[in-house]
Amino acid sequence: MNHPVPAVVVAMTGASGACYGLHLIRTLLDSGYAIDLLLTPASQLILAREQDLHWCGNSHDINQMVQEHFQEWQRLRYFGPDDWHASCASGSGHSRQMVVCPCSMGTLAAIAHGLSNNLLERAADVMLKERRQLILVPRETPLSALHLQNMLRLSRLGAIILPATPGFYHRPGQISQLIDFVVARILDQMGIEHQLVARYGAEGTVDHVAYRENRDSGASR
Repeated sequence: MNHPVPAVVVAMTGASGACYGLHLIRTLLDSGYAIDLLLTPASQLILAREQDLHWCGNSHDINQMVQEHFQEWQRLRYFGPDDWHASCASGSGHSRQMVVCPCSMGTLAAIAHGLSNNLLERAADVMLKERRQLILVPRETPLSALHLQNMLRLSRLGAIILPATPGFYHRPGQISQLIDFVVARILDQMGIEHQLVARYGAEGTVDHVAYRENRDSGASR
């Protein structure tokens, strides 16, 4: 598959917070990016429970479901856990950025220890060994010492640990605005411009309420 731009690898795992990953995919597509999507079996259960999305079957079937959901047939492609032919499985592949959103503690541990038992873990391993950008978005609480040790290990290896912990200084009035906050922080790390959330202290004064109202009415889109 020929991508118009290098594809971003987006992976979703069994941690709660499928809304973050879905919104990230939608925003990247709207920004003109291509996406290689990876889903763990546990993420499929979470997608069904939290979003009523029943993406199951073989890789071909899931790929069709994903493309139909996002109405995108050229720049979005799903790869299964054993699709080792995917370009993200090799350092010679075209992907330069990968985001695991949300990231379970099990997947985070596997990446931290270089297990590479499936395509997701291998793709993350490639990002680390090639010194490319790997962003992990854990969604877990409380955190054990083992979780923290694994995060520290990955941070020292160059990964970005970006917990799904939304802020409130933009005075969110809807759940969607909390999701916006987390996705905005991911895009910031990726160097992608957005208008999801007003920036803190922009030009010294920001009317967050007015910004929110204008954005919801479509004025800032």
